[in-house]
Formats: sequence, C-alpha cells, structure tokens
Amino acid sequence: MTTPKLPGKKAGLLVKRGLRALPLLFLLAFPLRAEEFHYKYKTGDKYRIISRVFEDVYLDRRLNHHAEILNRIAVEITGVREEGGRHEALFQTAEKARGADGNPRGRSFQWAREYDSIFERDKQGRIAIGKEYFMPVVRDVPVFPGRDLKIGETWIADGHEMHDFRDSFGIEEPYRIPFTAQYTFLGNREWRGKTYPAFSVSYRIFNEPDPVQGRIWPRRIIGASDQQVYWDRELGQAAAYEETFRMIFELSNGKTVEYRGRAEAEILEALKMDREQMARDIAEDLELLEIPDVSVRSSDEGVIISLDNINFQADSTRLLPGEETKLEKIASILRHYPDRDILVGGHTALAGTEEGRRKLSQDRASLVADYLIRENVRGADRVVVRGYGADSPVADNTTEEGRQKNRRVEIILLEN
Repeated sequence: MTTPKLPGKKAGLLVKRGLRALPLLFLLAFPLRAEEFHYKYKTGDKYRIISRVFEDVYLDRRLNHHAEILNRIAVEITGVREEGGRHEALFQTAEKARGADGNPRGRSFQWAREYDSIFERDKQGRIAIGKEYFMPVVRDVPVFPGRDLKIGETWIADGHEMHDFRDSFGIEEPYRIPFTAQYTFLGNREWRGKTYPAFSVSYRIFNEPDPVQGRIWPRRIIGASDQQVYWDRELGQAAAYEETFRMIFELSNGKTVEYRGRAEAEILEALKMDREQMARDIAEDLELLEIPDVSVRSSDEGVIISLDNINFQADSTRLLPGEETKLEKIASILRHYPDRDILVGGHTALAGTEEGRRKLSQDRASLVADYLIRENVRGADRVVVRGYGADSPVADNTTEEGRQKNRRVEIILLEN
C-alpha cells in the first residue's frame, strides 16, 4: 500500500475544511425573542462566501506542513417553492503552504479545484442533492426543530460531511461521514466590531466505516468541530462563522493523517460588474500607457487582461529584460479596481508533456501574481493562480507565430 498523497497543489481533503460549515451561511437571521425558525429564499438573490482556513497537517503524528486555504463560493437562488429554495453554486478552492520548518512555498494561492453544485433546501434545513455532487461538504446543518427557541435552548439533529478523496485516497465517489450535531442559541455575540444574534454548532465523529474501492481507505475516523455563527438580522442572512476542528484518519495502509486548525468565513453581497464598460475603460488605459502586446476582453468570469506576448526565457519562468516595466504599468491599472479579486492564469504552447506544460504555466502565472502581491496591488488572499498548460490555445500551435501567442498570462478581474 502507498502513503496517501498529502494536500499540496491538488488537495483532496485539505481544501475542504473551510467549506465544511459553509451551508450554515444560507440561513435567516436569528431573532432574540422566542420564535420558530425556518429558512426563506428569494429567487434571483446572489451572494458570495469567502472562507479562510489555517491548518496543520500531521502524518503519523509528525508535523508535515502548514497550509492556508482560500475558498470562494458564488451562490444564486434560482427557484423558490413552498418546500424551500433551489441553489446553484460554484465552489473554487486554492491554497498555499509552508513547510514544517515554517518556510513559505510561494506568496500566492495555487488553484486546487472547482466544483459546480445544484441542491434544494427545505424550510427546516434538510438538503436534497444529487449523488454526483461533492459540494457543499457539510449537509443538513443546521436543521431547525420546528418549535419556538429561546436564548440558551439547545436541540440536536443528524447531519453528514461529504468529502472528495479522489486525489488523497483514490476514492472516486463522494465519501459520506455521518454525525449528530448539537445546537445552542447564544443570544448576542460580536464579530469584527458588530453585534449579531449567534448560535453554536458542535459535533463529534467516531466512525469505523466499511472498506470502499480506492488505493487506500479510512478504517477509523475521529473528529470534532466547534462553530459559532453570526447573523445579520437586516439582510436575513448569516454574516459570518468561526470554527475550530480536528480530524484524524487511520488508514488501511497503517498510516495516520491528522488535520488541526481553525476556519472563518463571511458572506458578501455579489456586486454587479459592468464588464463591457470596464473592458472599454481598461483598453483606453492600455493605449494611453502605450503597453505593447496586451489586450482586454470581457468573459463570464469577469474582465481579462491578456499579456499576449509576455517574454520569458525559453522553457523557464524568468522574465526577459523590460517585462517588469510592462507589469508595472498593468499594476497601475489594476489599482483602479480595488474591489475585484484577481485570478492569474498561465498558458503555454503545445510542447513537451502535459504535466510539464501544466507546471510551467502555473509557475509563470505565479511569477506575475507574486509581483502583484509584492507591489501591494492586492493582498495574497485576493490573488489566485491557475496553470492551464496548453488546454486553451488562442492560435495555431503548428506555427511559431501561433505558439508565441499561446504562451501568455491572463489577469482576470473577477465578477465573483
């Protein structure tokens, strides 16, 4: 048997920790008087959730590395029935790591995975979702008891986590871990200088599951989660949550993997982007600053600034002389849009192996992202890197001219 692949550029388990409690953020505000609570939804409502996780990963009880995970979730309510609301969501995960010695492995967050999800939730909190979806991870949390609740009152309800273990363990189907959660209505609590009604959610896991098909599988799962959720009464949505957690997996190959950490998340209103107008404004700035070989266009993701001929030394991530001047001018444009997060995507020509192309494109995108972070264009938690390899060509790879166009870096000002 082999040792499980620990979370790195493709985290099978690790990147999910910050998503565990995110379904909690689809709730109504919690009033302080006794009242029966239930969910309400409005068709067309959009919002996004930003979650950050700070985690230590242990292998056989020895610290392997530290990780910081950034999760971005865009949600839209696409339908409302008497029984509940229909949610369409996009989950994007990225991470950066430090070794056990504390040394960083890069400034920017590296892209991990993207997930689509469609599910319905009823008034009491139960989720109905297809078996093919990996997200959301924590389901049927919270579930309301259907009676009046007062401050200090508690209730319990069953829930479960659903994990993606494809990369970690070779388990192809979403992996279910059941638990029973206990809730307590806390009254008012403070979050970042504001006071909200709040409640706690706690559960413990001890599970000895049946074997499943995969390279390895969990023989025993032990875990704990303690969360506190803050509600915005005016918006009728949760404002934020905090969590501490610990999960231990005793595996079929005799190894033990443990995750310890904390997470926090907040819900943000999805601001509408006038993509076409922003693209026109940026095009004018590019022309005014006389930046060569750079173009701009709008897309479903947002507005893309394409460095169509950014010059690296051949098969390397080292910029040729003069390219930082180009980046400096582009940075001045990006500072005009401080409210927009950034995705930096790297692309290569069709040469070498797929794995080599992916790594080269990601490394080149990281170089540009690290420059933007270093120059304080954005904080590290607002820049994500993704390497596409040669998957998205814009020109013919059979000609040198076409290959040159395909070797590009794209900076995307994101809609959500």
